[in-house]
Amino acid sequence: MKWTDINDIAIALADAHPDVDPMKINFVDLMNWVRALPDFDDDPGHCGEKILEAIQAAWIEEKE
Repeated sequence: MKWTDINDIAIALADAHPDVDPMKINFVDLMNWVRALPDFDDDPGHCGEKILEAIQAAWIEEKE
């Protein structure tokens, strides 16, 4: 999984952290949680605020 796999990351985060409200997570924790996903394999330097915002939005949508 790469940073650009926004929807796959959102689904994996929703599965890995079912009790977390994605609206309340900060970007540092979000980035660390994405990097900790078992199928994630990308350069941490390729992540920016826009990618994290997109992941957060997709995760919020996934939870609804």
